[in-house]
Amino acid sequence: MSIIDWLIVLIPLSIIIWFAVRAKRYARGVVDFLAAGRVAGRYVISVGDLTAGLSVITLVAGAEQNYQTGYGVAFWNHVLAPVGVILALLGWMTYRWRETRCLSKGQFIEMRYGSKSFRIVTAIVSTVSEMVTNAIGPAIATNFFIYYLGLPHRIMICGINLPCYAIIVALCLTLAMILIWPAGRISLLITDSFQAIMCYPIFVLIVGFILLKFSWGTDIAPTLASRVPNQSFLNPYDISQLRDFNLFAIIVTLLSAVLNRGAWIGNDTTNSGRTPHEQKMAGIFGSFRTGFSTIMITLVAITVIVFMNNGTFAKIGGRNPFKVTNNEIRRNLSAQVLDEVLDGSPKSKEISEKIAALPDVVYTPGKDAPLSQQKNLENRYLELVRAELGDTPQGRHEFQQFRTLYHQMMMPVTMGRILPVGLLGLFCLLMVMLLISTDDSRIFNAAGCLVQDVILPFYKGHLSPQKHLLILRLTSLGVSIFFFIVAVFFSQMDYIIMFTTIMCALWLGGAGPIMVGGLYTRFGNLTGAWCAIIFGSGTSLLGLIFQRNWAKTIYPWLEQMNWVEPLDKFLVTVSNPFNPWIVWKMDSVKFPINSYEVFFISMVLAVGTYILGSYLTYKPYDLDKLLHRGKYSDGETLVAEPWTLKTLWSKLIGITPEYTRGDRCFAWALFFYSVVYQFVIIFIAVVIWNLIKPWPASWWSHYFFITTLVVPGIIGIISTFWFMIGGTLDIRQLFIDLAKRVDNPLDNGQIIDGEAHNDK
Repeated sequence: MSIIDWLIVLIPLSIIIWFAVRAKRYARGVVDFLAAGRVAGRYVISVGDLTAGLSVITLVAGAEQNYQTGYGVAFWNHVLAPVGVILALLGWMTYRWRETRCLSKGQFIEMRYGSKSFRIVTAIVSTVSEMVTNAIGPAIATNFFIYYLGLPHRIMICGINLPCYAIIVALCLTLAMILIWPAGRISLLITDSFQAIMCYPIFVLIVGFILLKFSWGTDIAPTLASRVPNQSFLNPYDISQLRDFNLFAIIVTLLSAVLNRGAWIGNDTTNSGRTPHEQKMAGIFGSFRTGFSTIMITLVAITVIVFMNNGTFAKIGGRNPFKVTNNEIRRNLSAQVLDEVLDGSPKSKEISEKIAALPDVVYTPGKDAPLSQQKNLENRYLELVRAELGDTPQGRHEFQQFRTLYHQMMMPVTMGRILPVGLLGLFCLLMVMLLISTDDSRIFNAAGCLVQDVILPFYKGHLSPQKHLLILRLTSLGVSIFFFIVAVFFSQMDYIIMFTTIMCALWLGGAGPIMVGGLYTRFGNLTGAWCAIIFGSGTSLLGLIFQRNWAKTIYPWLEQMNWVEPLDKFLVTVSNPFNPWIVWKMDSVKFPINSYEVFFISMVLAVGTYILGSYLTYKPYDLDKLLHRGKYSDGETLVAEPWTLKTLWSKLIGITPEYTRGDRCFAWALFFYSVVYQFVIIFIAVVIWNLIKPWPASWWSHYFFITTLVVPGIIGIISTFWFMIGGTLDIRQLFIDLAKRVDNPLDNGQIIDGEAHNDK
């Protein structure tokens, strides 16, 4: 990058660090450090959660997934839109959670199920799952920067050959700790909000650049349309042979969205709202806050597809406005990945030379044979590498690493070569901000869970605020060291989304019924909760073990035992009724049951065993006491509105007497946009139309242009100004409210003699 690009990165980064350090004066107690004093407003929570939710790994994973599926599968994601919105409008999980006033899910679990041992076990399971999942964030981000900036994999310092990867991981985690240490959740909320405000204009600039350089009608639509039958990138009715990211994956995502909405609750900003209603409104606003971010993520993925698969960009000059070709990027990418996988050995150079000797390919969409997941422009590179690495357990393992990194790093290499000076620095700044805003939040969330749910239960008396804060800070440091170790030594062997799905399933496989049953049922009890964690999380653990050791250990052992063919017949027989969405067959490189399928089995087993175990040992639980309702209320009691024709619709979308006129407008606006427009008009109506008369590919091209660019772009312009102004004002108000807040030293998440001393 040029000096201009580096200044674009370093100056805003310095301001972010200054904000974090300045926030230290407001962290006077445990509630301040863990939950921003419970005085945060809806805008600062919503805007802060934008960058805490987005990440480098989100962008890389999105590009990796879309390179396999295009727009076709994405159409069916409209099924998810009304579910998420209705859950937000109803305050599903979040409202009742805030009523409990718990500082962590472990505190809630102990209060609800009456077992300190179960609290500790669930805390360990969820934290390990979360930490290992999130630890690959710095790993993916580090690789992103190495490939994006063209950095070497090894660097010589004082005569010592050091891995550049480990150095950058350490720098990323150090930066995250600098933001966490001063004020915990306060500094994170403030810096995340500030970063989000800076991100909004960057999203707009990146989107504008891509739309100027790539024509929808000339470049994008023809490339997306050039696919074999049943693997369309445009027609959602022609995707039956797409593997991994398909309709079944959407069904699993839908089920998890409902069941696991409260699985991670408590160790993030869900404790920070000044009231349960404010927390609920922050969730509602979250549906509007994305601005241009969603458009940018989609367009970056589409840019990679078009640039790498259109002959226009296979040669310099003509209609290619860039000084690089897709053939050149493939050769450079292959050489970089081989250098990393084979650790710079002579063999990597030998294979790279053979790749460099491959002739250029100029693919013309519409004239040449359409592409597929099985036959595409990457095949000759992947086949050459696999043949050179050999069909041994070690060779299969190395090829699996090569294939994974090749697909993941295609996006950063492409963007690093096509962006001009200025935008190169802005995109790098965006990635840095997304990196630190997610790393610091995830480190802090894991540390909070460990302290509140594993360490705190062992203290018999009340823990002083000073000692409590020190433990939180030191645990955060310990978690960051854990992140470093995992990032450096743990190789990720599958699609990013598949890996994070199976890792999260270690907790999410059993968490759903534990949290939902705890907040919404009186029959749920400790026996059912133990059954859910054993059968749900246990199944996910077995799936992870098989995936991690398949190519190098398990498959070779099955070969020795002559069990490959019988198992293949068994898997094919079991999966046949669910073809083409579920296809199980033996593979020497990859475990035949993918992460979504393992996750689904885990959730079904968890729900079933939770209900069965709870009813076999039934004993009703007093929910009113947990939720501070009825005779246990120590504040204003809300009067429930009766169900009438007049209040029916308001109740269905979660409007309560707490709503102001403005709140009602926002709730109805979100309902009409997400349910009426996104679900009824551009999904249900289109589905019905296609049942009567199927659309040609050209119609689907126009459909996606309007629904993914034009309409979201208009809303993005409005929300960009809306949340920039609202977020700025709310940050100022947060400082004022924190300065006035009176700390209660007893409110720290401890349960002493069966009671928790929680403030409102």
